[in-house]
Formats: sequence, structure tokens, C-alpha cells
Amino acid sequence: MKPFLEAINETPMVFDGAMGTTLYARGVFINVCFEELCLSRPDLIVDVHRAYVEAGADVIETNTFAANAIKLGEHGMGDKVAEINRHAVALARQAARDDCYVAGSVGPCLGPGQLWPEANRGVLHEAFNEQIAALVEAGVDVIFLETFTHLEELQLAAEAAAGHGVSVFASFSVTQDGMTAVGTPLARIVQALEADDNVDGIGLNCGIGPSSAFEMVEQALPLTSKPFVAMPNAGMPREVDGRMMYLTSPEYFTEYAKRLIEQGVAGVGGCCGTTPEHISQAAKAVKSLSRVKKHIEIRAVETKAVEVEVVPQAEKSRFAKKMAAGEKVTSVELLPPRTFDLSGLLQKARNCHDAGVDAINIPDGPRASARVSPMIAAEAIEREVGIETVLHYCCRDRNLIGMQSDMLGGYAAGLRNILIITGDPPKLGDYPDATGVFDVDSIGLTQVVSNLNHGHDVGGKPIDPPTGIFIGVGANPVAISPAYEMDRYKQKIDAGAEFAITQPVFDVEALFRFLDEADTHTRTIPVIAGVWPLVSFKNAEFMRNEVPGVEVPDTVMDRMSTCTTKEDGLAMGIEIARDICARIATRVAGFQVSAPFGRESIALQVLA
Repeated sequence: MKPFLEAINETPMVFDGAMGTTLYARGVFINVCFEELCLSRPDLIVDVHRAYVEAGADVIETNTFAANAIKLGEHGMGDKVAEINRHAVALARQAARDDCYVAGSVGPCLGPGQLWPEANRGVLHEAFNEQIAALVEAGVDVIFLETFTHLEELQLAAEAAAGHGVSVFASFSVTQDGMTAVGTPLARIVQALEADDNVDGIGLNCGIGPSSAFEMVEQALPLTSKPFVAMPNAGMPREVDGRMMYLTSPEYFTEYAKRLIEQGVAGVGGCCGTTPEHISQAAKAVKSLSRVKKHIEIRAVETKAVEVEVVPQAEKSRFAKKMAAGEKVTSVELLPPRTFDLSGLLQKARNCHDAGVDAINIPDGPRASARVSPMIAAEAIEREVGIETVLHYCCRDRNLIGMQSDMLGGYAAGLRNILIITGDPPKLGDYPDATGVFDVDSIGLTQVVSNLNHGHDVGGKPIDPPTGIFIGVGANPVAISPAYEMDRYKQKIDAGAEFAITQPVFDVEALFRFLDEADTHTRTIPVIAGVWPLVSFKNAEFMRNEVPGVEVPDTVMDRMSTCTTKEDGLAMGIEIARDICARIATRVAGFQVSAPFGRESIALQVLA
């Protein structure tokens, strides 16, 4: 394997979760020395490690957080430092996959509220040096100093670790106000560790839950160029029948794990309260992200090697022709049904067609749920109703060969407008044991379809005549990392995208900022704005808090909060959607209006 520091700088990693929480759940009392269990109950420790390995962790931490002479001495085991640490590494190696890294966990010698004892500096240094020497001799890949609250102690531990020939990560703990337990602000710690040559990477762990960790990381990342790892607790503990319990769901934890990766951290994991289930769900979601997943490389076709007549954009479809002429386009998004009966969907499509809508958008497994094949639904709508469709096609469920076959088959069936998206991980939907394929992401698939349009398949064989697919891609004007989103958007354009559809727009100014930045690209494409008519304040809260990639500003929430009846909420939602359309009309190529709860009449009222 590559050295740890090289690997984590290339691809973000998933760390394991809490050891203590899992041991407690398996019947180990909290007054027991958890580190000693490496000697007395090794099978139990291996089982915990293995649970995290099977959950998808890339990095396993040894059960050695307090395995230094000072902390072990409190249990009468100060002479067992080397023995416990060596056994701990062996147990982690026993459980780890060949591609797993083992991190030597080293915690502080001082308690959170203790003052820094300058006079005992030598004693602390020796305690850290003894433990770290044993971990390195046993074969750890990295030393992970974690949950420190004293900056001086953290840097002292890093100094002790630096001479042992492995990478050193220094992780600290803060409260929700961004201060350590002894009052040191986050910014000071990060700046000090950034300047410390003994520290290769920085981390934030324990003390706070996922939401607060996200806010703290947002402050920390601009202050360092070193890889940063975030390992929050599973939310904040609550007292239940006299016992402190962490009640945050794995789904909640996973959403923030994704956001942290998108924000730019090099690794995510869990601290107190997290379990293998938290890590399992987070790992599935994180490893589907474009900066983590190793996608198949798709290269542009060598146009000189293939002599074909490329279909001009205006001739690809009625939708494409109208957009090429600079005319505003309209579409309504309708979900395929969960049953094989398409009659209801077809009637809704007819209503839209009769109202003058240009196309029906057909999502592909929205929120990773199973419905009638969107391709079959799209073909039925075009055949039975006569209105064109924009077929959403995601990379989650099919391998590269299957995707190419779908593109060719869909084109043969008359489908011309395709919106290419990466897709939600299955764990976020209805089928938790399903796995995502993600051979390529939306950028790679865009290149695949562009190659087909230029007479070339993924295997390098000629396609004659070529396809004439009108290629659309997604765009998110309110992405957590605007620079990352814009970079991907530009890559999609370079790969062959011909139009884009945004996530639902509620923040008009954010859309304008996105469009202004996009205009600096050498080739711009028409952008269709996604529009979601809210139906109630509760619906607004759901969109704001639960739907990835959607931001509902306070101004919209305030307007929706004034509604006291269902009728008022629906009327206000339609009014807000119309206001948004009016404000952005001169900057976009058209509108894609969603039909909340399948009610196309609401979407048509927005477009009326």
C-alpha cells in the first residue's frame, strides 16, 4: 500500500467509530480499563475492529487511547505500556483488510480541565514517547493524537512522535462555541499545528456532533494546507433513565459525513456514540462521491479517426431546437409510479401537453427508491401522449457497459433528451442493503454520451450513424463547496454537456452568483432553473433540512410561516414560485417545475 500520508492526500478516507461505545453496548462496564481488554479479552476487541472493517472503514484505530504509563498507572498497570500497545496493534491487524490502514490511537495524559503543568513536561514527554515507540515498533501506519484540549500537550505529543518515522496527525476537541475546555480558540490551535513541522495532518474529534463539527471545520479549513480529518460524536448525549445516550441516527450522521467530504476534509469518522451502523451508512455514501470513488477514465473521442456526420444540436429534438433558437422552454417533473400501471402518469402528461408544456422530466430512482423504469415511462409518454421527455439517468445502478447499452437502446426507442446525474447512494433510499455501482460519475457518463454522438463507443469501436442525444447535466448553485461544484460544472461542459438543469431555486442571489461565475467559462450552455412550489410550512422545513443540495432562505421560510391553512400554504407556495420565475426569467433558458406529491396542476399554475 501507499504510505498513509500520500494515500489520504490523494483520496479522502473513512475512519472507524467509537470503541468505548461499542464495548459498553457489548456488556463492558465503564469502570473497566478498556485498553487492558487487549490482553484479557482479545477476541472482543478483534470483533469490534472487524465490525468497523466490514462496515467499510479504511482506517482502524488501535484500542490504545489511554494506554500510556500515566493513565494505565491509575489502574495499577503502568508497567504494561509496551505489552498492551503491541497487542493492540496485532489485534487491529488481525481484523483489518489488506487495504486497511492501522492508526495508533494516542490520547492525552491530562484531563480536560487540568492546568498545564510546565514542571512535568519531561514526565509527559516520556509517557508519550514510550507509548508511541511501542505502537510504531508493532507496525502502525500513522500515529493519531486525539481528543486533546491543551495545545501545549498536543504539540508535546507530536514532538515525541515525530522521531519515530511515521506520519503524525494531531486532533483536538472543542465545544460548540469553538473553544477547548481550557479556553483555547479553534483558530489558534489550527494555526499553531499548521506551523508545527512535527504535525503532518490535523483533526477535530469528540466534544461536538455532526452539525457543529461541520461549522467548526468550515472555520478551520481556510487556516491550513495540511490534510484535515473530522470525527464528530453521534450528536450530543441525552439522559435517558439515568443513562447518557447518543440518539442521532446513522442517516443524520451520514448526511454530515457527505457534507464534510464535499467541504474538503481528507477523512471522516466517528467518535463517542457512533457505531458500526453509523460508519457503514457513512462509508457507502462517502465512497460514492466523485472525489472519493475511483471512476473509470473516459476520454474524448479522437475525431480525426472517425468520419461521421454529427447531428447538429437544433436537429436533435424539439426541446433542443427551441433552446437553440433562444426561446424559453418549460418542463414539468413527474415521478414514475411504484406500480406497473402507467395510466395515471400518462394522464398527467396529457394535462401538461394540453397546457403547452414542452417536456416532461422523468427522475431516475429519486432518493434511491425503486419505481417503474424511467426509460420505459419516458418511452410510453412520448408514444402515447406525443410530448417529449427529459429522461434523468443516474450512474448509481448500472455498470459502464449497461449504461452504454441504455443510451443506445433509449435512442433507438426515440428518446432524445437525457439529463445525466451521478445519483444518490442506495443507503439514502428504501433499500439499505443495495449497493451502488458508480463505474463513472456524471462527468464520465457525459463524455461517454458525447463520444457516442461523435461515432465512438467506450471500447473504441466506431458507431455509424452516431447518436444525436441532447446532453443535459445537473447544477447546484447552493453547493456547500462552490469552488468544487463550479469545477465539476465546467468539467461537465468540457465533456460535452449542452444544457443544465439546477436544483430547485429558492435563493435567487445564489443562482445569479453561480451564473456569473459560469459565464467566465470558455463555453457556456443554457441553464434551466429548477422550481419547486412549496405546499406548506412543513414542506418548506423538509426541503430546508432534509433534501441535499437545496437551501431555503429565511425570507421564504418567513413567508410560508404566515400561512394558517392548507389552502393558504399552497397559494403562498405558488406565489413564491412565480415570484422566483419572474426574477430569474432573463437569466435562464427556461423552467423545470416539480409537481409536489404528483399534483401536476400545481406545477401548471406556476407556469400559467
